[in-house]
Amino acid sequence: MSNGRKTVLLIAGEASGDTLGAELIKAMRDEPGGEEIDFIGAGGPQMEAAALRPEFDLSEHAVVGIWEVLKNYFKFRRLFRHLLELATRREPDIIVLIDYPGFNLRFAKAIRRYNAEGGGAFREWQPKIICYVSPQLWAWKEGRVHQIANDIDLMLSIFPFEKDWYAERVPGFPVEFVGHPLVDRFPLSKPGEKSVPLDPDLFTEQPTVLLLPGSRRREVDKHLPVMLEAAVIFSEKIKTRLRMVLPNREMHELAKRHIPTGTEIDMQIGGLANALGQASLAIASSGTVTMECAWFRVPTVVLYKTSPLTYSLGRMFLKVPYLAMPNLLAGEELFPEFLQSEANADNLAKASLRLLQDKGERTRILGGLSLVAAKLGPSGAATRAAQAVLCTLD
Repeated sequence: MSNGRKTVLLIAGEASGDTLGAELIKAMRDEPGGEEIDFIGAGGPQMEAAALRPEFDLSEHAVVGIWEVLKNYFKFRRLFRHLLELATRREPDIIVLIDYPGFNLRFAKAIRRYNAEGGGAFREWQPKIICYVSPQLWAWKEGRVHQIANDIDLMLSIFPFEKDWYAERVPGFPVEFVGHPLVDRFPLSKPGEKSVPLDPDLFTEQPTVLLLPGSRRREVDKHLPVMLEAAVIFSEKIKTRLRMVLPNREMHELAKRHIPTGTEIDMQIGGLANALGQASLAIASSGTVTMECAWFRVPTVVLYKTSPLTYSLGRMFLKVPYLAMPNLLAGEELFPEFLQSEANADNLAKASLRLLQDKGERTRILGGLSLVAAKLGPSGAATRAAQAVLCTLD
């Protein structure tokens, strides 16, 4: 890294990105010269604890779906302009855009436009712009790949197939597979170490079913009621212990409003790793959490419900056969998926009962999940990402 104090601007818009950003900041500070870096931008409490001087917590405003984004258009435009003004005033050496592609890719394009129009002191400010976690272009927005190659200096990938995917479409575009952060977050979860009974007759105690409705208000409102209805149905056949993990106090309070009086369910904020380590089954919102279920070898029923407009547009452009990343990596449906009207209590209960009762199906799924986990690369993802970011300064 070149001499002199450097500035890195980071933008993370969701709770998962806040975790990823915090790991990256810590790894960068551990590298030679890392203590001479100022970290600014937008991130959550984890990034702030790691060393970020945040303008605001963008993850507090996270929404999903086209209609939801349109309803919040003016708020996001204000936040966007705030960060753009920060960037053009501070002129960071590096801009790291962490996931959150709808916001972050527009931000990269705005910076490049500013540069092209002669912005910056003496017209010399040309920051390195890095994406940490590739947007899922391969799933439904392949046409944006050339724009991304123009705006981004380096793509850091956490899935092994993405490097070849980009190489086929934009040869020469720098993409580095750094590995998946789960390998370092939960190093004790390794193939063969999970001992969940495969036959309900062998349960020495009630199996634990983990409910993971999501990290956003709309997800909790949409998913939790149908999860609870399904639990009533399958609990008549197999007596289970219900447990729920929410990401923060706000979602915890929201979830409590959906739980009928008399329903026995253990609720907690955070501590997902511990809960997954004790779970026989999960029912989860499609998203980052499905990879954590896969890593802990927990058979999972996946669901997702969104607005009719968002769903209709999504189905038009979706180019992959599955929504859950573990299924995509496996090339087969390890986790049953239910979307929109199919995500009803009867379907969720039927799939849950099968994963609890069918020994052969559980064996197939657990074997597939071990193969998925083996594809995530060796430990040290954050360190490799940090070194790749800092190398752009040389």
